Amino acid sequence: MFEVKDIRETALGENPVIERMSQYNHEQLLFCNDNATGLKAIIAVHNTTLGPALGGTRMWAYNNELEALNDVLRLSRGMTYKNSISGLNLGGGKAVIIGDARKNKNEALMRRFGKFVNSLGGKYITAEDVGISTADMSWVNMETNHVVGLPGKSGDPSPVTAYGVYMGMKAAAKVQFGSDSLAGKKIAVQGVGHVGEYLVAHLAKEGAKVFISDIHEDTLKRVASTYKAEVVGLDDIYTIDMDIYAPCALGATVNDDTLAKLKCSIIAGAANNQLKNEAVHGEVVRDKGILYIPDFMINAGGVINCYAEVKGFTAEWAMSKAEEIYNRTLSIVNRSNESKMPTYKIANTMAEERINAIGNIKLPM
Repeated sequence: MFEVKDIRETALGENPVIERMSQYNHEQLLFCNDNATGLKAIIAVHNTTLGPALGGTRMWAYNNELEALNDVLRLSRGMTYKNSISGLNLGGGKAVIIGDARKNKNEALMRRFGKFVNSLGGKYITAEDVGISTADMSWVNMETNHVVGLPGKSGDPSPVTAYGVYMGMKAAAKVQFGSDSLAGKKIAVQGVGHVGEYLVAHLAKEGAKVFISDIHEDTLKRVASTYKAEVVGLDDIYTIDMDIYAPCALGATVNDDTLAKLKCSIIAGAANNQLKNEAVHGEVVRDKGILYIPDFMINAGGVINCYAEVKGFTAEWAMSKAEEIYNRTLSIVNRSNESKMPTYKIANTMAEERINAIGNIKLPM
């Protein structure tokens, strides 16, 4: 584990770890350190009311430990809500590994991480996320069985995630434009990694005009060439004339700065925690007439795919379950319009209602 001194003085200042956990009612944090492999990671278990906490592992070159801690706390909470609103018998958790996935990742590091996952005894089940592949999960699987998204099983969850986002986007288009057809719609996809590329494929096939941006030039050029998408700069993605903004990279891209620039009718993408501050920016998007589709609902295809592996369900079941995101999107928007409450708050309430209901029936008599 990180030394207590480092947590207090470097990461948190005057705000202790448990106090930070209590803000979103987290159950457990595991700080992981291994000098031999260079592993530095945090595993967050948010809530296990509905079942073991399932959520992917993200590897990212965070600027500091505080940034990593904030990310894993927000992401794990989002997984609890995502699993709940999708009707899955899973709790929410997440892991982050601090480091550059293109430079620092190797078998020894991933296997050491697997040992930490195993130490939780099944309370946390891991899978892929940003910077992690199915091959990496195979290394983790050498040290623990509490892992999904493995080659030869459900595999890469990205196609199912992208399909769910595509379904939610079409439902949003039906509300805003009167038709769920995306043909001719101008759609900006920020981030064309695994999920983003699959989403671009769906959009291109339907005849949308797709703009893309990404931090990796090689990926950007390949996706642009394959799907005839137009490349725009990292900052320009917020200012182009578009119908739909689809954030598919890291979170918090819907913030004070970007909302002053965004020219769109819909925000619907695969990234987690898209609103930098949901209580603030969830209200702002509504006031601006932008239809925001809650991220943890629309991007649930990946965890649905992982759940299928846990339960032994088929790939067809996973895709069918992801297709339900279309109607769930319409339900959230309808409730939002009826109650005059922002969509993020409706989605949060729906997730919390199920957690509370199941939690009550599990209470001892």
